[in-house]
Amino acid sequence: MKISKVQLTNFKRFTDLTIDKIPESSKLVLLIGSNGSGKSSVFDAFDWLSKGAGKGVPQDWRNYYNKIQTLPHVEPTALVELQDGRSINKTGLVVSEGQELVQRFIGRSSIRIVPRILNQADPRMIDNDTDSPTTYIENDTRFINDVFAYIQEINNAVREPIFQGKSSDTVKIFNDFIAPFNNSLLNIFGGNEKTTIKIIEFKDASPATNAKLIFQKGDSKINYDLLSHGEKQVVILLLNFIVRRRQYEDAIIFIDEMDCHLNTSLQERLLDEIVNVWIPDSSQLWTASHALGFINYANKSEQASIIDFNLFDFDIKQEIYPSEKEHLDLYYLAIPKAMLANLPISKKIFCEHTNDAYYNLLSIPDTVFTGVRDSKDVFLNVKRDNRYHSLRDRDFISDVEIERIETKYKNHHILRYYNFENYIYHPDNIAEINPPGFDKDDYISEIRRQKGEKHRYISPTIVDARKTYEEFKTDSQLKDKDINSIADDFADNDFEKFYKFFDMKQQFNKTYLSKFNLSKEALANTKWFKSKIVEVLGE
Repeated sequence: MKISKVQLTNFKRFTDLTIDKIPESSKLVLLIGSNGSGKSSVFDAFDWLSKGAGKGVPQDWRNYYNKIQTLPHVEPTALVELQDGRSINKTGLVVSEGQELVQRFIGRSSIRIVPRILNQADPRMIDNDTDSPTTYIENDTRFINDVFAYIQEINNAVREPIFQGKSSDTVKIFNDFIAPFNNSLLNIFGGNEKTTIKIIEFKDASPATNAKLIFQKGDSKINYDLLSHGEKQVVILLLNFIVRRRQYEDAIIFIDEMDCHLNTSLQERLLDEIVNVWIPDSSQLWTASHALGFINYANKSEQASIIDFNLFDFDIKQEIYPSEKEHLDLYYLAIPKAMLANLPISKKIFCEHTNDAYYNLLSIPDTVFTGVRDSKDVFLNVKRDNRYHSLRDRDFISDVEIERIETKYKNHHILRYYNFENYIYHPDNIAEINPPGFDKDDYISEIRRQKGEKHRYISPTIVDARKTYEEFKTDSQLKDKDINSIADDFADNDFEKFYKFFDMKQQFNKTYLSKFNLSKEALANTKWFKSKIVEVLGE
């Protein structure tokens, strides 16, 4: 169950809001925006949908859900279109379409930290999600039921075989209930078993004592009650997914501010773990945040969409679509641009697309790379503020033009090959790794052969591409009208001449390389690659 479109009318913050064109590949939808921009109101709408025909809705629901300031007598309306063509339509308390789907919306509010485990549980409420709070602004205490259900499931798995005259399968119990929990804790908190927390035992409730979850950290045993807020946040989320895994199949799961109390590195690892391990492929997770780790994860993930709510006037009709990826503006909610400029790093380098992930593997001292949308954004960032540096692909820029551009813009650096892929797939770079069966001369011959097939297409491509280069738009004196030198180099059979302009990302068929099983990460970790990038940067 995945959403393609949401339309909310006269609902809380929104007069008429449409969120549309969410890709089918989106397992995660991340709402970003400043405080008060309306992110949580979307989740309020999902919560209102989940209550169907009024069950569990507060008596003053009109005051809570209506945008009564402007339309006091018009009931709120929600239309949700799913990727499979099904729809849900609700007005006021009437679900006119998709009644069977509304209970597939399952959410958690941001107020879900339970400070200590008390004996006030009723795990029977889990099956129908009747332990959810009445409204999305109230405390979500479902963790208590999750704890009791978790203990109950383990106890049943141990005891039932005994009454059947069989021995319990302790390996299965460990694999089903304990190992997944501890594996995720290790993946999120990082380090090793000495520095993370892991569950090692539990204690049943009794009339005199509360139930307990006991964790180990190093050589210490720690009761849940004594964990930090950040640790509790992660434990509460994970246990909820373990206990309610059946309910989360084919569902829309919405959880507000999962990043509460977590540092940046934990934010990214938490979201990665939940999306890839705990959200079923049949389901979709919606969450809201302005945390750097969440934005960075969603920006890099092919199965995530980002919806930016910042600076919209929701008193009028608005249509919002998923934001373009690899755009620096998405990060400004987490790190204001003025703050970015003042970070204690001597060199901040903007580069194209997601290449920053590989450039940062070089570990150049006091240097950080940040990926932006394209070569235009790369150049404009350094043009506007000379405290920054930039690194763009060469594309179809001649040797003379590179010298002119880098002379005028000292912090603007241009690769000496067509693009990033020309470096990592360079014969000398692969030769350093030297995978079994690799023949450098044969590989060069293959590149030369494929280049020959593309020769007749090159001239029109050069002319059209150069019209888009921001450097030439800014200063026409930097540009040569004659492109013969580029075309001549491409036509030349000398490898280093034509390779400068042969696009190894788009033009080279990499079937030849598939047998060597080379990852981009490995290719970006060579001494040869680092030396060439450092040389371009003038280090």
